[in-house]
Amino acid sequence: MVLIELGLTAVPTSCRLASSIALRSVRIISTQPVLSRASLHPTCGRRLTQPRWYSVSTTGSASSSGNIKSTAPAQSGATTYSQPKKKESAGGKFNLYGDDWEDSVDFAIKSFEDLPHRLFGVNQHMIINYELKEALRIMLRQFNAPIIYCFAYGSGVFPQEDISRSITEAEFRAVHSKPPEALIKAQKGSPKMIDFIFGVSHTQHWHSINIRQHRDHYSGIASLGSGLVSRVQNWGAGVYFNPYVEVNGMLIKYGVTSIDNLVNDLSTWDNLYLAGRLQKPVKILRDHPQVRLANQHNLIAAVRTALLLLPPQFTETDLYSTIAGLSYLGDPRMSLPTENKSKVANIVNNNVVHFRRLYAPLIKTLPNVNFTTSCRLDDEDWVLDPTADSVLEQDMDPVKRGNMVRRLPKNFRSRLYFQYQKKFSIPRDEYNQMMAATADDESTSIKRRRGGEFEQRIVSDEPKELREIVSRVIKQTVSWPSTTQSIKGVIMGGWARTLRYLGEKYSKWKKGRAEGKSSASRASETASEGDGKSEGKKQE
Repeated sequence: MVLIELGLTAVPTSCRLASSIALRSVRIISTQPVLSRASLHPTCGRRLTQPRWYSVSTTGSASSSGNIKSTAPAQSGATTYSQPKKKESAGGKFNLYGDDWEDSVDFAIKSFEDLPHRLFGVNQHMIINYELKEALRIMLRQFNAPIIYCFAYGSGVFPQEDISRSITEAEFRAVHSKPPEALIKAQKGSPKMIDFIFGVSHTQHWHSINIRQHRDHYSGIASLGSGLVSRVQNWGAGVYFNPYVEVNGMLIKYGVTSIDNLVNDLSTWDNLYLAGRLQKPVKILRDHPQVRLANQHNLIAAVRTALLLLPPQFTETDLYSTIAGLSYLGDPRMSLPTENKSKVANIVNNNVVHFRRLYAPLIKTLPNVNFTTSCRLDDEDWVLDPTADSVLEQDMDPVKRGNMVRRLPKNFRSRLYFQYQKKFSIPRDEYNQMMAATADDESTSIKRRRGGEFEQRIVSDEPKELREIVSRVIKQTVSWPSTTQSIKGVIMGGWARTLRYLGEKYSKWKKGRAEGKSSASRASETASEGDGKSEGKKQE
């Protein structure tokens, strides 16, 4: 029997439910949901009888997850939990990915009990090697300062290249001095620094505790006190990074931000710095209800924005690449020899299954986009197939697309409106009246917000013009905070660490450039061979 905990709810369930992608872990916990397929009962079949991601749009049968009842005997002194009675479908069953969760626009929730339902946001939790996950969690315990939300991200956790090449133990230990066995297996022939974001309640207090414990993690600025450190953190995107830090024999970089700043960026797209990172697969190690709710809004907003940039028909790879590339538009590192130009393609091509886990359930809830073939969320063969590249199509009806624009994050939407106010030469008084009208319903359910004539004019613009303006707005959103964070890097890391970082980025850029030239050369040779064969056939 498997115990499933999410927030304050705990229930036992059977092997059949454990097969689901949402519940594939031995434990799914609000602070640490997981787990590995090795924990499944050996009799669990390949084809699931219960949907992994239950959705009204994927199956007409009700999920049994809402009818799970505890059969474990009550223990004296043990904490008891009750089943949540809210947010159930008409049949009394939980709909894990129905669209009613967008009714939740109050991000100041206090607990996981306040989320739309017990398993809300489970798509955000990527499944990685269990031992590696535990090693990363143990690492977090080395910090006395309270970390209330944390995720690991980047190529140190989710490979972005072929890692099958062989290297010596000495080469691996040049990066991680005493790596756990799980990290050696995960990174194999390409050892990399592991990136983290820590969400904390009070940044100055957190830095004060952390400086006393880990003074060596900081540059010389820490000698001026935690007050100055927290002020530097507030510049730009509101994140303070300590790079090239060794904890438990692993080389890590961690960024510190406040929960308020994180939730604000996720829900409004103020700068897309943190929201952009969470639009790609990450491993959440400690969870927080406000962040989980805000991030679900962030993810579906990423899908809507990508749809504005895509044609009527496109592939999964097109969609995931567009989403992954949003936060790199306007990033100064992409225009300098400090970043691999193939970075977005590498992220997507090596993590298709993770992207599908993150976004496919949300796609199923949107009324204006569908898979053209039968892509069932309970079909493990498709869900876990990294070579599958399903085709999707979107409804280009201006009414539906106008609604989509109206439901974009507030700050980002305001910038988009301003660009079209200039393009359409709308008088300022008339424009201000429109903005006042849209502000009146900001507190209402997102899914009930309807686009008006202005939004429909926006989406009826020439596709090329629309893509250019949306891309320009993204660049405006990303550019200044990313530039400020890059400048802050010298202050946060010090000169030695900054030069080391730039050196590694330059090496990646050169490697990507060489790979690009090699690919272009191979493509040219293939084309030449094809032309030669065609000429031969003509002569015959």
